[in-house]
Amino acid sequence: MPFLRRAAGALAVALGLVTSLAAPVRAETGEVRFTRQPGLIYMPMVLAEQQRLVEKHVAAAGLGEVKVSWVTLTSGGASVDALISGNVDFVTSGATNLLLAWDRTRGEVKGLAASAGAPMLLVTRNPAVKTLADFSAKDRIAVPTVKVSAQAVMLQIAAERQLGEAGRNKLDPITIQLGHPDAVGALLGGTSEVNSHFSLPPYQQIELKDPKIHVVLNSYDVVGGPLSNAIVFGRGKFMEQNPKTTAAVLAAIDEANALIRDDPKRAAELYLGATKEKFEPDELVAMMKQPGVVFSTTPYGTMLQADHLVKAGVLKNRPKEWKDFFYKAVHGQPGT
Repeated sequence: MPFLRRAAGALAVALGLVTSLAAPVRAETGEVRFTRQPGLIYMPMVLAEQQRLVEKHVAAAGLGEVKVSWVTLTSGGASVDALISGNVDFVTSGATNLLLAWDRTRGEVKGLAASAGAPMLLVTRNPAVKTLADFSAKDRIAVPTVKVSAQAVMLQIAAERQLGEAGRNKLDPITIQLGHPDAVGALLGGTSEVNSHFSLPPYQQIELKDPKIHVVLNSYDVVGGPLSNAIVFGRGKFMEQNPKTTAAVLAAIDEANALIRDDPKRAAELYLGATKEKFEPDELVAMMKQPGVVFSTTPYGTMLQADHLVKAGVLKNRPKEWKDFFYKAVHGQPGT
């Protein structure tokens, strides 16, 4: 009888093991939804979609299959609205939009990681405009979102430095909201009221091919180094409830950045195949290698923007450091 009891017990353990091995792995969440915007700095997210990198790392974490969906929006404000309303889980937009969402939700929205960054150029077709002081009421500067986009905030920071504290918001009345692709068409068309555009690669390179267009301001000169103007952020509750999925998203961004670093031409080809932008791969590679372009999950230059938004009265809560508005997964990185 003892032998039979031991044998029955062993059989039960074996059957339990087989059952556990055969049982499907339960995912933390059945779907992960992303937004991104047009532009070179969103290349890591384009590659993550094209190469199914989120799905790859979710599966590697033992979470089974998960549905991953992507939507492209031309405005950071629209992206944040989609996040707050629960229609997406992660947004890729500028640090200013992250900061606004973090402030308004009392810390519920947090950054997961940076995606990339590149110098932003303010260009104009007005030959009389050489510096910010030369802009007048007749000019119109296109930015993705007035007052709070990375471009709008950088314009305010630069205006304060060049024109004094009283000039911080001097250019706000002549900025208008327009998505980068539409702004390029308006600027190059020559008939629109929009005669200036503060953008990022590749749009500024398209515009500068026209000899009538020239640079007025470079954000690299304002920041004094790299600026992460593509940040992946989401709701803290989602990240806390889905830590393995969140880690898989971060791993996917890292893998995309590694592809960009190790095989930039292949990355450029994949990006162009997805976006249909009219560049040769070598042209795009040249943009990717320009000074100040970074493809990294380390957030750069975010506290500069936070300090300005506090001083301007836009943020009610001042973060003590960049880690206050980023998820713990990247706290070990040398962010600024």
